Amino acid sequence: IPYLEGLKNKELEKSLNEKYRKEGEQLFEEFKKEMEEMKNSGGFLNVDSGFFVKTDTERLLSIGRFTTMTQASSSSTVKYDNIDKIDGVLITLPSLFKNDDYIDVISENIKLQMIEKMKADPNLVYWVETGEGNQGMAKPFEKISPDQNFYISEEGKLVISFDKYEVGPGIMGIQEFEIPTEIIADLLVNDLYIR
Repeated sequence: IPYLEGLKNKELEKSLNEKYRKEGEQLFEEFKKEMEEMKNSGGFLNVDSGFFVKTDTERLLSIGRFTTMTQASSSSTVKYDNIDKIDGVLITLPSLFKNDDYIDVISENIKLQMIEKMKADPNLVYWVETGEGNQGMAKPFEKISPDQNFYISEEGKLVISFDKYEVGPGIMGIQEFEIPTEIIADLLVNDLYIR
């Protein structure tokens, strides 16, 4: 699990470290429970968990925490925290925008990106309406959630992240979409983080 040190806002630092500790403990307890239940069935379970720093600038720190669980198949998740190190605040997706209009704007851009990626590479499959019929497709992606998982890149770009199976088949893994700043610029509260 990550452990933060040196943030100006000691309360934020303490609360994030506590959250990370609790997440780690909960994951371990769930693993032990699953193993106990599988004791007599001879099943297999592997859990891999860790963290990485996605962005570390003078102002921004974006930390990703990943978990991959493997049984008959695997599932992968990543959770991001975006921290303003100077002002000592946790940045949420809604806090970046003036109102909820960002949900539809970002969602439509992601749909376009999915369609373009599939046109460029026939091996890619996203669960998105293309207008060409989608028989047998899982429920198509409609829109991001207001608190969708995201990080801010070193270059100041908003990147929306989806867990494995969220917008495509498992073979696609975790999917990320960089949102062009020009389409959201007028919706942003300021240009402090996104450029």
